Amino acid sequence: MQHKLEDYILKIDNFDGLSKAELIDYFVYFITVINEEEVTDIRKIKDCFECLRIEPYSNIPSYLSQKSRRGKGKKYIKKSGGYILERSRELEIQKTLSTGPEKKETSFLLRNLLEDISNTHQKAFLQEAIDCYEIGAKRASIVLAWILTVNHLYEYIYKNKKNEFDAVLSSNTDKRTKLKKLTSIDDFTEIPEGKFIEFCRSAKIITNDVRKILEEKLGTRNSSAHPSGISISEIKATDFIQDLVVNVVLKYKI
Repeated sequence: MQHKLEDYILKIDNFDGLSKAELIDYFVYFITVINEEEVTDIRKIKDCFECLRIEPYSNIPSYLSQKSRRGKGKKYIKKSGGYILERSRELEIQKTLSTGPEKKETSFLLRNLLEDISNTHQKAFLQEAIDCYEIGAKRASIVLAWILTVNHLYEYIYKNKKNEFDAVLSSNTDKRTKLKKLTSIDDFTEIPEGKFIEFCRSAKIITNDVRKILEEKLGTRNSSAHPSGISISEIKATDFIQDLVVNVVLKYKI
């Protein structure tokens, strides 16, 4: 735990200037968000102080109890077995954490992309994906980035490669897709996403490398969109968004 905790505190602006009470908030965040434990307890918080060789707050139980009461200044929710941060306090902490170069690069890439997108719906999805990514909502950012990418391909194909896609549809024998020709951009939603990727490759709209990227990212999207025990790391979310934006959205210009 110590190595992971040491890495975490490097992301905290002005860590040495925080009060011991404020450190409790950050340690609860570390335990319940970074370590993804359901709740924290007094012992785990004390362990954080001890791992960092910091004298613990004088009365952690009293602080947690006081800050879990209703009213102004509430920070915690008391649950069976311990405490979690209230969402508002959790988001406050997320916004204070400094980010590494990869995350900054991705945020910069996404925000620059906003200027290149004229479609208001795509721009709205991208803005939401950026907001989710920057506050650490990794699963949500992955789902939104996937929606943006797939809808971008829908528009690209309908505008530039409709004949090629229709040719593949007309010869399709898979009963899961009964569509034989695109009559509107909404027709794409009748095609399972896995088959859509396969059709794009068969029509030579995308390269085999892009097909592999899309199939891999579809699996990640599926894991992120449904309740599961799989942990989505910041590195995985960064890789997911960068791969799709650079290799699909920016590559296939509408």
